[in-house]
Amino acid sequence: MAVQIILDAGHGGFDNGAVFRERNEKDEVLRLALAVGEKLEQAGYPVGYTRTEDIYESPYQKAQRANEMGGQFFISFHRNSAIEDNLYQGVQALVCDMENEESVMLGENINREMEKLGFRNLGTEAIPDLIVLKNTQMPAVLVEIGFINSEEDNELFDTKFEEIVQAAVNGIELTLPVKVQEVETTHRFFVQTGLFKYDVNAAYQLERLQILGFDGTIHYEEPYYGVWVGSTQTLEEAVDLQNQLRENGYSTFIVAE
Repeated sequence: MAVQIILDAGHGGFDNGAVFRERNEKDEVLRLALAVGEKLEQAGYPVGYTRTEDIYESPYQKAQRANEMGGQFFISFHRNSAIEDNLYQGVQALVCDMENEESVMLGENINREMEKLGFRNLGTEAIPDLIVLKNTQMPAVLVEIGFINSEEDNELFDTKFEEIVQAAVNGIELTLPVKVQEVETTHRFFVQTGLFKYDVNAAYQLERLQILGFDGTIHYEEPYYGVWVGSTQTLEEAVDLQNQLRENGYSTFIVAE
């Protein structure tokens, strides 16, 4: 099953994003993206991630990774920040172009679901030069889940985290309903270690992985050959496998099938 939803946790690694007291944006949005992804997978959506751990990749690299995965929607999670503490509150969706109806619809649906939890709805705005949106080849939205230097928004984020996760899922489901008859009872997670135009290159990559002791397979989805490693039942197991592969120098991301 091809990836439908690609989730991006903003920032990462040396890039903390916005910081307020002991809070780092990069940590809060990673926690959120992983939780949203897990809920989506339970609902039957195949999900891909630009990162599942605290690493840095540039917005260009994230967009490229998303394009390699394909998918019907790209969602980047962030938290906003104001020039003064407690100056602003609320959720906002950013898109590259207001003419892209699917991106706008997704952003507005997520905003409305968050508004039900008590967030102020600051609407949807076009920011044409945001690389992570501009360079993705699919409808894309960046969602700001409250202001990290707003005590009001932080209280909502902390006390209603599970509801926020469900609100994001609800907004996605309203935009891209999953076909119930296609939902599988179980999902498997794989770690993709490469995407190749020619099968001989994919076979060479797989052989190198097998020498290192990793079991894998070649997954073809026109026009590319992906090298997938492992077949795990949980996201946590897939993350552990991804860490092992990265320690061996491989660039990876997790896919669900």
